[in-house]
Amino acid sequence: MKDTQSVPFLEVRELSKQFSGVTVLDSVGVQIKAGTVLGLIGENGAGKSTFMKILSGIYDPTSGELLVNGSPVQIKTPADAKKLGISMIPQEFNLIDTLKVYENIFLGNEIQGKGPFLDKSAMVKRTHEILSELNAGTIEPEAYISNLSVAQKQMVEIGKALNHESNLLIMDEPTTVLNSEEVHLLFTLVKNISKKGVSVIFISHKLREVKEICDEVLILRDGKQIQCTKTNAMETEDMVRGMVGRDMSQIFPDKLPAVNDVHFSVKNLSVPGLLDDISFDLNKGEILGFAGLMGAGRTETAETIMGLRRKSAGSYSIDGKEIVINTPEDAINHRIAYLSEDRQKKGIILNFGIPQNISLISLKKYIKGLINSKKEQDAADSYVKKFNIKSASLKSQLRYLSGGNQQKVYLAKWMDTNPDILIMDEPTRGIDVNARLEIYQFIQSLAKSGISCIVISSELEEVIGLCSRVIVMKDGKISGELKDDQLNEEDIMFYATGIKEGEQAV
Repeated sequence: MKDTQSVPFLEVRELSKQFSGVTVLDSVGVQIKAGTVLGLIGENGAGKSTFMKILSGIYDPTSGELLVNGSPVQIKTPADAKKLGISMIPQEFNLIDTLKVYENIFLGNEIQGKGPFLDKSAMVKRTHEILSELNAGTIEPEAYISNLSVAQKQMVEIGKALNHESNLLIMDEPTTVLNSEEVHLLFTLVKNISKKGVSVIFISHKLREVKEICDEVLILRDGKQIQCTKTNAMETEDMVRGMVGRDMSQIFPDKLPAVNDVHFSVKNLSVPGLLDDISFDLNKGEILGFAGLMGAGRTETAETIMGLRRKSAGSYSIDGKEIVINTPEDAINHRIAYLSEDRQKKGIILNFGIPQNISLISLKKYIKGLINSKKEQDAADSYVKKFNIKSASLKSQLRYLSGGNQQKVYLAKWMDTNPDILIMDEPTRGIDVNARLEIYQFIQSLAKSGISCIVISSELEEVIGLCSRVIVMKDGKISGELKDDQLNEEDIMFYATGIKEGEQAV
């Protein structure tokens, strides 16, 4: 009889995967004991996705062995993985927008009622219990997924996984759309389920979070296992060196000097139930940050400026001249660009190639009777070189590109409209540390060229490290404005939570 205390729940031996003769995962081996939280880190393309897809039954390994509770297993399908107690929460949501919350959580695992009918009341009740455990009880079980925010959808994904009896939970970038309070609640949940013996693989680019929540860290680079070490024996700098193979002493470029040349002004902007009397100025060549908890109104402000939401009051001006924006076309005509936080749903078309994505908004300049495909491809090629977009070819569908490269294509799409104002909502969500550095440098280069930038981010480190000035929102209002020495995590959270309110930097 096996000693279940000493036998790991999952053991991976010499796991490798090849696609068309190209090795993307090379002899990875790790043991995951019951109740262990394992951090899995590496740059995009390091092999993380391949590794977790093998564990969850999406890919077959080319070679290697998997053991569950000491016994060899074959995981050929996601159903096999679920039977073994392995569940995955994907980074890009796997929810059906036209179904309700409880229907998504119980999809394929419905509770049978009398006769041929399902027990709706039991599923609704259990859904409410699960969401309450996640401190997400404000999400109605009968709400449609299409009406939920990105953060709420993330909570539904987690609830969906918890509804199965999971022994191993794979979390792929679970905090990318969560604010600091929601991250704290998630970490409390992870700690609680690990105490019950559930193992967790925590995949993240946020190394401080990996350091905080994980017991061990597995580092992959170019498909190879660099090391697997106790987290308390590593600093975040060690993690970065392992991931990229070199020192990266400074993630954020040096800040640009403060400017006082107002380019764009928003005055008394209101949207019933969402925004209340929003006023701010954006200087020419400035990187202005927007911080706040989820639901504070940051995204809604950007969407209203872009004409995606109808305002009930307020005005806009560029260089002192009032402008009218009622539609996205109006905003684009005034040379305003907006990168949504949800690039795969609202920004790019996954089954299109790079040229077709880049020209989505600016297609008119490539048309003379018919689309000038050569001109379109030449433009795309120049952006690929400028942004260091890594792809097998220009024709590759964006679904096959890493998150960082997808985001670069999304940026290129908007840069092809030749904007003067660029609003970016969570611009580094779900991308690795190297791609982040490239995007930060690119944003700063835009500001240096005179383009005015707004960065909306839930990562306080990001807005502090990148922005010269930060506006903090709470409950649809501006609660504070910070710059220079005032710009720190503590004061941002004071304004975001309402401890401080109404003060502005002077």
